[in-house]
Amino acid sequence: MTGARLVTTRVPREPEAVVLALHGGDVRPGDPPVSPWQLSVLRMVPVAARVARAGRGRLAVHRVLNARRGWGRTGTPVDDARWAMEQVRERYGDLPIGLVGHSLGGRAALLAGAEPGVAAVVALNPWLHPADDVDLSGRRVLVVHGTEDRVATPERARLVVERLRRRADVEWRDVPGAGHAMLRHGPVFERAAAELLTAALLRRGVR
Repeated sequence: MTGARLVTTRVPREPEAVVLALHGGDVRPGDPPVSPWQLSVLRMVPVAARVARAGRGRLAVHRVLNARRGWGRTGTPVDDARWAMEQVRERYGDLPIGLVGHSLGGRAALLAGAEPGVAAVVALNPWLHPADDVDLSGRRVLVVHGTEDRVATPERARLVVERLRRRADVEWRDVPGAGHAMLRHGPVFERAAAELLTAALLRRGVR
C-alpha cells in the first residue's frame, strides 16, 4: 500500500509486546523517498536499541522507514505507522503496541496512537501542528521536549498537549538545554522512552 518498510532491531522468541520507532524528516522538493541513511532516520537507531535492551528479550522492536520524506499531501507518516501496525498484527497477533517517534515521527506517533491495540506512546521533540487533536484515552503517553528546541518549539507542543490532556493523561518531561536533534542529550531521551515503554507494555515490569 505505502512503500514504507520495517527494519528489525530485535525479535525475541516469545515477545510480550511490540514497539515501533518512527523517524522524522523535513519536506524536500519532489517528494523524495526516504533513505535509510538520512540523519532523521539514523537518530532513531539508538532509541530503538535502548528500548530493545530495556525490554530484556520481552519486546519486539522495529523501526519504520516511511515511504516519503516529510508530511505529504496525499500520504503522511501516520499512514506509514498504520501500515506498520497492520504488519506487526499479522506477525504477532494481538500483542500490545508501543509507538515512539521523533520530530514529525513524534507527531505521527501521537496521531496514530488512537489506533486499536496501541497501549503506549512516546513523542520526542514532536513537531506538532496547532490544530492537532486525538483521543488517547487509556494509553500511557509521554512527551519529552528539549528546552532549546528551535525547530519544533516546546511552546507549540505544550498547547497541543494541553488539548490532549482533556481526554488522556499525558506526561510532559523537559530536557534542559537540549535541542531538536537530541545529539548532546541523546541518552536522556532514549532512557525516558525505554522506561515508559517497558513500564506500560510489560505487565510484570522489567526483570
